[in-house]
Amino acid sequence: MHIVFFGPEGSGKGTQAKLLSEALHLNILTSGDLVRDAATHDQGIIGEVCRQALSEGKYVADSEMFVLWKHRLKQDDAMNGWIMDGFPRNVEQAKFLDDKIDKYGYKVEKVIYLELSEEESMKRLIKRARPLHEGSSELHDSPERIKQRLAIYKEGEKDVLDYYRQKGLLVEVNADKSIEEVHQDIMQAIQNTTT
Repeated sequence: MHIVFFGPEGSGKGTQAKLLSEALHLNILTSGDLVRDAATHDQGIIGEVCRQALSEGKYVADSEMFVLWKHRLKQDDAMNGWIMDGFPRNVEQAKFLDDKIDKYGYKVEKVIYLELSEEESMKRLIKRARPLHEGSSELHDSPERIKQRLAIYKEGEKDVLDYYRQKGLLVEVNADKSIEEVHQDIMQAIQNTTT
């Protein structure tokens, strides 16, 4: 299966993706991992863009993300199934994803939307207090940075939800519950579609 997790930061996408990956034996693909990998290993322009985005606590622009994803999505393990976390963030990215994997001969089967209010996202992210990068005393999750990223997310949210809803792929899950309850809701939704 190819499953996309969508929702604001702090909604538990990473945690739920990990639980689902263990249950379904699927790899997790994340924008964050692609960016960090490029920042570490790529000595060209893409690597530079990724290093800059990480140092400023910002998102990498679509054009660079498309290059990173294009390469990753055609690898053999990607064709066999994945859980995607942190991409797509906007409808252009959603269309890019469909277009690319269609060319590679597979498709997204489910989009799990973890619904969480902005207030709760803020609360969880401030509590998490991630550093900007390892060993840094500067916070990636400072209130200003969180607000900026949530505003960018909010801009694309409705269009992405409409896009996947029209395709009949959207599963809406209330993320304001315990980790176990959210996981059970997700498993239930997936079992309903595979039976």
